[in-house]
Amino acid sequence: MKHYLSINDIDNLSEWVAEARALKRVPKKHLSLGTEKTICLLFFNNSLRTRLSTQKAAMNLGMDVMVMNFGSEGWALEYGDGTIMDQGTSEHIKEAAQVVSQFCDIVAIRAFAKLEDKTKDEAEEVLNGFAKYTSIPIVNMESSTAHPLQALADAITLEENNSQNKPKVVLSWAPHPKALPHAVGNSFVKMMQLQDADFVITHPKGYELNPEITKGCKIEHDQEKALENADFVYVKNWSSYTDYGKVLVQDSNWMMTAQKLGNAKFMHCLPVRRNVVVEDAVLDGNQSLVIEQANNRTFSAQIVLKKILENL
Repeated sequence: MKHYLSINDIDNLSEWVAEARALKRVPKKHLSLGTEKTICLLFFNNSLRTRLSTQKAAMNLGMDVMVMNFGSEGWALEYGDGTIMDQGTSEHIKEAAQVVSQFCDIVAIRAFAKLEDKTKDEAEEVLNGFAKYTSIPIVNMESSTAHPLQALADAITLEENNSQNKPKVVLSWAPHPKALPHAVGNSFVKMMQLQDADFVITHPKGYELNPEITKGCKIEHDQEKALENADFVYVKNWSSYTDYGKVLVQDSNWMMTAQKLGNAKFMHCLPVRRNVVVEDAVLDGNQSLVIEQANNRTFSAQIVLKKILENL
């Protein structure tokens, strides 16, 4: 595996999950694997879990870690070919990516969707720009359309907490005051398509995700119906895909409550707005897996880095 850009870069999800769980039991078993290797974490957007977990994963493998908050510390980058750079950008991705390649062995990048231009966001200018011009492996720490480290952590969490042969897993939209990207939802859907599960997506009409991604998935606009007999409920907000980046409705009735959750386990990638997306009783209850999910971010990153290091 050269890069980890999408959940589809995993050749066998169940094997990766099993190996990640083994790493969780003995985190520093492969401490020598990353000796004298350096990873650079480039953040174009804010982070808590992603930064700390990826840094911890690298340290567990013996790597040196460099971190740069590119949005506030780096030059504004230009991505277009043949551009006359007489406006706001100061450095082209061609030079930036090649320079970064000289300083580290792996680069991990976090760059969100701007939710202004669907075509630009789906082109993944930052991630694909680095992939085109860098000479080292790239790890996606969340891009405009995907969050494969989170989805892998979610797969680990599901496996650790599942007691059913074919669990019912529901991805439910929730209200949020801001327009949020589709990356987490997209990658969770792709991950669930690799699972043997009864998977249902529920959201108000108008909040359909990219139909190319959800093709073949069961979609139910009645949240209560979708939640019936659920074993796991993953709650996440996203903005409209067809009316791109827009908040169409703010229906508080879609907030996840303990009554709706029933006996299901609750999942969310965090950060989460309490009593908007989900009520306190759910987050603070014993059915909540959110802290476990956050912890598993370390081991999703660690198995990815291990696979890459083994091929350097």
